[in-house]
Amino acid sequence: MFDNDLDKYQDDLPPSPDSQPPGVIISQDTRRANRVPPGQSRTRKWPVLDAAGPPRIDLSHWRLDIDGLVPNKISLTWDQLTQLPQIQVFADFHCVTRWSRLGNLWQGVSTRTLLELAGGPNPNAHFALIHAYDFGWTTNLPLDALLAPDALVATHHDGQPLSPEHGAPARLIIPHLYAWKSAKWIGGIELIEHDKAGFWERNGYHMNGDPWQEERFGGWS
Repeated sequence: MFDNDLDKYQDDLPPSPDSQPPGVIISQDTRRANRVPPGQSRTRKWPVLDAAGPPRIDLSHWRLDIDGLVPNKISLTWDQLTQLPQIQVFADFHCVTRWSRLGNLWQGVSTRTLLELAGGPNPNAHFALIHAYDFGWTTNLPLDALLAPDALVATHHDGQPLSPEHGAPARLIIPHLYAWKSAKWIGGIELIEHDKAGFWERNGYHMNGDPWQEERFGGWS
């Protein structure tokens, strides 16, 4: 699944934020002196992990719904999503199963742009519940995490369209949280007032998921 000889990469410099072209949004964690959080090991590979495998998605029927506590509920088609202004984000990627892939270049639509299309969050919106196409899978986020400058709904990774096993046609990317919060096969963003556990959170994972605090498990009561 991932590198058996991870130690050989420890002294190999990862892609640098300073090497990125103008206009790329730089996730601040990539500027840390040590970019690998506690308990993690670096890998160059991109392991495939999910709850139930890639769902079958027909792009002609795909929708991204923005609803809940917003003034204007919207439902974007694939063509509508891809015609929105694009951003690129350079960020590291940390899985709760203890591997980190450093220096990813994501492309897609800023979550801020998507929320603006829906009129922005209502005053009583404090969290988001993310809905995915894989059998009703969900995950939760604080609203400020969803609206971070480097958060996006990504369609490309390192210059290539996402593959099905990595979340195609589109996945959420929240760089500063563990990767399970970056929901694959995203289908909806629902703004809510009170925090609500998603699939992995109901099964013991942390409600927040900060890799630098090792928020792997617990946190739900």
